[in-house]
Amino acid sequence: MKIEILDEAEADLIEGYHFYEAQEAGLGSYFLDSLFSDIDSLLIHAGVHAVVFGYRRCLSKRFPFAVYYSVEGALIRVFRGAGLSSQRHVDSEPLRKTVNVSSLVAVIVLLAECHFLFD
Repeated sequence: MKIEILDEAEADLIEGYHFYEAQEAGLGSYFLDSLFSDIDSLLIHAGVHAVVFGYRRCLSKRFPFAVYYSVEGALIRVFRGAGLSSQRHVDSEPLRKTVNVSSLVAVIVLLAECHFLFD
């Protein structure tokens, strides 16, 4: 299998890098390392993620960020990345639905509580 990261997804990753780097020096690099690790994991786990907005959505392990992708034969195509805490929606052609931020906050809180229970 091969992974192709489209320009839009690359721009989203760069935007995330700048956001986290502005929070603390080195955090942007850690963000990219984490996200590329999540993207690389698609070589093993591609296709198991839920379909959201017409694409598979892989949630980052360490950051509130989602990677939207599709599997086309032996190619994994990464379309967009989106910060789950932002109000910006994933706006590629088939991805026109907006994300309800209050619902995402509730999900993030729930995930944090679950993570706490299993640590």
